Amino acid sequence: MSTTAPLLAGLDLGSTGIKLLVVDAAGAELVVEQVPTPWQSGAEGTAELSADRLLAAVHELLRAAAARLGDLGGEPVAAIGVSGMGESGMLIDPRGTAVRPAFAWFDPRGARQVAAFPRPVREQFAGRTGLPLGSQVSVAKLALLRDEGLALRGLRWLNLPEFVAMSLGGRAVAEYSLTSRTGLLDQDSGTAWAPMLEHLGVTDTLLPPLVTAGTAVGHTDSTLPAPFAGAAITVAGHDHLVAAEATGAIPLGHYHVSMGTAEVLLRVLDAPLGYDARTRLAGRLINEVRHIVPGRHVLVAGVKTGLVLRRALQLCGIRDRAGRDGLDAAVMALPYSGSLPPGGISVTGARNDDGVLRVALQTDDATPAELFGAVLRHSNDEIARLIEAIDAEVPPATSAMLTGGWVDMAAVQRARAQVLPTFSVSARTQETAFGAARIAAGLLAPAAADTPIPGAPAPGTATPVPGRPSRRPGPPPAA
Repeated sequence: MSTTAPLLAGLDLGSTGIKLLVVDAAGAELVVEQVPTPWQSGAEGTAELSADRLLAAVHELLRAAAARLGDLGGEPVAAIGVSGMGESGMLIDPRGTAVRPAFAWFDPRGARQVAAFPRPVREQFAGRTGLPLGSQVSVAKLALLRDEGLALRGLRWLNLPEFVAMSLGGRAVAEYSLTSRTGLLDQDSGTAWAPMLEHLGVTDTLLPPLVTAGTAVGHTDSTLPAPFAGAAITVAGHDHLVAAEATGAIPLGHYHVSMGTAEVLLRVLDAPLGYDARTRLAGRLINEVRHIVPGRHVLVAGVKTGLVLRRALQLCGIRDRAGRDGLDAAVMALPYSGSLPPGGISVTGARNDDGVLRVALQTDDATPAELFGAVLRHSNDEIARLIEAIDAEVPPATSAMLTGGWVDMAAVQRARAQVLPTFSVSARTQETAFGAARIAAGLLAPAAADTPIPGAPAPGTATPVPGRPSRRPGPPPAA
């Protein structure tokens, strides 16, 4: 390990797991630790996360990483970036204490409150916030808590990465890309949307000061394990956006496709598309919101591919890597369309507003491989609909990068080649955490940083996989 260059850390608060990555100044991975995200599940798809359980998991990671760094020489971590899921957050009181557990972004509660929003708020929501109106947005959960009797005035909303950064020693801030996921931000003005605040019965003090990703928010507490105590800290932003920028700015004519619990297609825009386009896109469950890069916006389209694939595996009794690899081989032994009669097996559930795996069998001989292939084809159908809507607003993408926990499966790559342009597959295992560490490097003075993670060296990639051609000509990817 180098004794002259600083170490950097990235913390990724994911839906399935919380990951901590420590890298050296050249971007080499030194330590990776992961624990399950400690949701407390309830009936009908509900899930909550208490502040105590979340912070206990984070501190468990820090202790484990500290022990491994000690074996490598015990050099201190100079800076840490915190990224993670959107829509999920904590309400804190003036002392910084969370007053309620966080709702999972996929928790279905809040639908009744959304339906009760004033008509002007419902009609303008997508055009103002860039989000489809539904129970996933944070304001649905805030309205639910209000209706359950919680007084929102005097409290502050922190998205989970912001809450963890504050709990580790930083000051309370609201980062733009994460706040874009709440339904509280007017995308044109970059300020809190007044009609929504009025409906919730709060003022703009519900949000801490708004900052861009990578802003210094302080230093970690001195009581943390020695390698992490006193590190500069920043909120790196929304996980999918951080992963997309992990190796530097992505081309404008390019999809970054992240396949975790949710599968997210991301396109970077030089400027916002405006109220009318946001309204049209939201009608197709596509977001147009602020990027982690100042001045840029992103199109974010999602399907719940990972969720339904995981449930398909569990339905088939597969819960380990060996079983998954065997299933992958079995799917690849079939043609892409499977070998059952047309209509013999049908699947739904991948839409971003769904997530409930439903399987209908109308024939015999439906093996686990046939089921898994059918789920992949169903998710392809949903992705094709999203791409069609995006192509109506911006020139079609000409390239893509696939990342995430599912993309090492040959069956997944074969399926996505049906709907995506030519793509490569990232070989980096912790794209979001690496991106967060890269953003944290910006906290260090150039001289001290010794040009940290120079140019964010590109991860290894698989041989490009030919995909579908664009349906209409578009400009080449930006340099």
